[in-house]
Amino acid sequence: MAAIGPVELGFAEEAPAWRLRSEQFPSKVGGRPAWLGLAGLPGPGALACARCGRPLAFLLQVYAPLPGRDDAFHRSLFLFCCREPPCCAGLRVFRNQLPRKNVFYSYEPPSETGASDNGECACLQLKTGAHLCRVCGCLGPKACSRCKQAHYCSKEHQTLDWRLGHKQACVQSDPLNQTIPDHNFLFPEFEIVTEAEDEIIPEAVEMEDYSDVTESMGRIPEEELDSMAKHESKEDHIFQKFKSKIALEPEQILRYGRGIKPIWISGENIPHEKDIPDCPCGAKRMFEFQVMPQLLNYLKADRLGRSVDWGILAVFTCAESCDLGIGYAEEFVWKQDVTPEQGLNS
Repeated sequence: MAAIGPVELGFAEEAPAWRLRSEQFPSKVGGRPAWLGLAGLPGPGALACARCGRPLAFLLQVYAPLPGRDDAFHRSLFLFCCREPPCCAGLRVFRNQLPRKNVFYSYEPPSETGASDNGECACLQLKTGAHLCRVCGCLGPKACSRCKQAHYCSKEHQTLDWRLGHKQACVQSDPLNQTIPDHNFLFPEFEIVTEAEDEIIPEAVEMEDYSDVTESMGRIPEEELDSMAKHESKEDHIFQKFKSKIALEPEQILRYGRGIKPIWISGENIPHEKDIPDCPCGAKRMFEFQVMPQLLNYLKADRLGRSVDWGILAVFTCAESCDLGIGYAEEFVWKQDVTPEQGLNS
C-alpha cells in the first residue's frame, strides 16, 4: 500500500496459503500473524486485553512501506482484538519496519509464482529460533512441561490445546508431527487486495446506472447533504455522508490513506487531537487506515452473547515512523461504534 497519495480501498479475497506468509509481505485478515521482523516480537503482556487480561486474537495486518525511507522499505502494521465474551473490547496495534537489506529476507523481491504449498503446516518456530504459540501464532515463551516441544503464549492457550488433542499427542514420539486442531480462536484468513479509490469510482459510475447504485445503498448525493443539514440531526448527516462515501464499493473492508482524515460513521465519540497520544519518540501520531464494519461479515465471529463489533477502527501511527531497530512499536487505535438508532442497511 502506498504511503501518501490517493485513498486505497481494501477488499477480502481468498488466496493460497503461500501468498500469506511473511516472505511475501502480505496484507491479510485472520489466521496467524505473518510477522515482518522475526525478532523483538510483542510478548504475551503486550498482547493481552487491557480489560479482561485474556490473549488478544490477530485481526489483520497491512503492508505499508514508506517510499523514500530506507529504514522503512518494508513496513507492516498489525492489529489485534479481544474476542472473548463478554469482554470483546480490547484493541492493540503494532508497527514494524525494516530496511531492504536485513537479516530476515532476500534483497530481491519475492517470487510471484506459486510456491509448493503445504498450507496445513503452520510455521511455529521463527528463523531466529523463537517459538510461537500453537493456538494463536504469537510469541510462545511457555513450553509444555511434559514434551518440552509445544509452546504457548499463555496458560489459557495451553489449556485449550491440551483439551483439543495435545493431551494425547504429547506422549507420542513426535508430538508436534500432528495437524494442529481448530481451536476456534483464529479468525478466517483472507488476503487484503487494494485498489485506488479514484480509479474505482469513475469506472463504477460508467458501468452501472447511477440511480441503481444510489437506490440500492440509500445514497444521498453530496450536493443535497448541505440543504438537508438544516432539517436533520448532525448524527444523521454524518452517517449519510459515511454511506455516501462507501456506496459504490460497499464490500470495502479497509480504507488506507496516511495523513488523510478518516470517514466517521457517527457524530458521537469522534476523537479530538488531545485524545490521540503522541508517540514515545515525541512525534505526533497521524491517521493511517481505518477498518470498516463490512469486515465483520467475513469473521464468523457471531456467537451467543456478545461478539466483536465496531462501527470503524481508526489506526493512528507515528508521523515520523520512528526507527525501531528490529522491534515492534505500539501505535494507537480508536474505536467508534454504531449508535443504536443507526443501521448500515437503513
